Amino acid sequence: MGRQIKIFDTTLRDGEQSPGCSMNLKEKIQMAKQLELMKVDVIEAGFAIASQGDFTSVSEIAKNVKECTVASLSRALTKDIDCAWEAVKYAKRPRIHTFIATSDVHMKYKLKMKPEEVLEQATNMVKHAKAYCEDIEFSAEDASRSNLEFLYRIIENVISAGATVVNIPDTVGYTTPDEYYHIIKSIKENVPNIHKAEISVHCHNDLGMAVANTLAAARAGATQLECTVNGIGERAGNAALEEIVMAINTRKDFYNLSCNVDTKQIIRSSTLLSSITGVKVQPNKAIVGVNAFAHESGIHQHGVLQERSTYEIMTPESVGLSENKMVLGKHSGRHAFEDRLKVLGYNLEKEELDYAFTQFKDLADKKKVVYNRDIEAIVTKNAVEIPETYELKRFIINSGNAITATASIVLKYMDQEIEEVSTGDGPVDAAFKAIEKNIGMDFTLDDYVLQSVTEGKDAQGEAIVKIRKDDEIYKGRGLSTDVVEASIKAYLSAVNKMFHERALLEREEIAS
Repeated sequence: MGRQIKIFDTTLRDGEQSPGCSMNLKEKIQMAKQLELMKVDVIEAGFAIASQGDFTSVSEIAKNVKECTVASLSRALTKDIDCAWEAVKYAKRPRIHTFIATSDVHMKYKLKMKPEEVLEQATNMVKHAKAYCEDIEFSAEDASRSNLEFLYRIIENVISAGATVVNIPDTVGYTTPDEYYHIIKSIKENVPNIHKAEISVHCHNDLGMAVANTLAAARAGATQLECTVNGIGERAGNAALEEIVMAINTRKDFYNLSCNVDTKQIIRSSTLLSSITGVKVQPNKAIVGVNAFAHESGIHQHGVLQERSTYEIMTPESVGLSENKMVLGKHSGRHAFEDRLKVLGYNLEKEELDYAFTQFKDLADKKKVVYNRDIEAIVTKNAVEIPETYELKRFIINSGNAITATASIVLKYMDQEIEEVSTGDGPVDAAFKAIEKNIGMDFTLDDYVLQSVTEGKDAQGEAIVKIRKDDEIYKGRGLSTDVVEASIKAYLSAVNKMFHERALLEREEIAS
């Protein structure tokens, strides 16, 4: 079985701090439920004091997640810890995660505190947190660049004060596997009460060694590994959950470790996160990249056909991929559709199922074959939909290489249909400008991505749009077999998200 390792997922906290990866409340809850389904041990739901939105999301995740520990990050400050507790107190298994920097450079230039002052504050704040709940994690920020003797002292003190987990983060991705192994091993040998707490590690990928460092720490005795789906996070990102888990599973002979993660949920988790954030993983990304289980060279293909283990050290099925194509079409019935959803791991409520089936039938009229990824795209889109302030009714596009592209867009707004026409540099640009004229607002287009969901000439096009208004970025997503329609839907989705989030903010301000 091997030594048991806990997986601490910080996708919703450190991961969301990655530029362009912000999520709204509904998206965070959806992602948290998927992490719960994947059976991670701890979900770090956010940094409660950072904003009212963060507080609300931590609180709602704490209420909705039942099978995992739910943690909120806090600085080693009374107000942060109080706020963190107010947010996580609804959790079945709450945790307060507090931190303070311990490296000389951070203490001198960021904190402007002497080591003894940091030691005292860390100890007092862990005591303060302990008054709220049993499970307290303490992080020594920038531990990998800290003086080891000081690190031993502060760890011993916070454990005595009640810390149940001590985290030794490589905050700036500076360390190496051998060095990190030595740090963890030295802590185990030089902190007298270390047996009373779990050792956790949290690695960043600035030098591309986050996963290697994390696994080295696990070999040295760390029992909790902190990571994110797809490795998203500040700067170059965090250690990737999927790489850590599959390394443990694939090399049991070497690591002699085990964890509770359901590996068959890995691809679904990765796909969901990419769909929510609009940030795709590179094709050659380990485990979850589209090429991770692809074989193009003749030598590789021949080897895999003879014996899969020649070039595959893990099976596609082990991470949730299926080699079966969904052969569903317009003649397929509701039972077949519902059965395929269950095979894919989705259990929808009746209302959600009715809506998804309607969209499936609409798509089946446009495509000969509907694949698994088409179905997943429909379900994912429905799960993150927000109220439509503006609804697309119809559009007409005139475009060609000898005429100026013109778009006529008809939107429904408060039971009225409004129509505007605009020209542009191509059909998509013209459509976006017509939408802006309808709404009476100008936006900056920050990003626009168009890709196919499945193979074939009749594949659905998925458009992802990021627009900027008043220094805030809003993401939208659209699906259609018509790429122009997908683009229009994505732009409207981003616009509707802006109105929805502004309305929520206004209600929060009025309530406060």
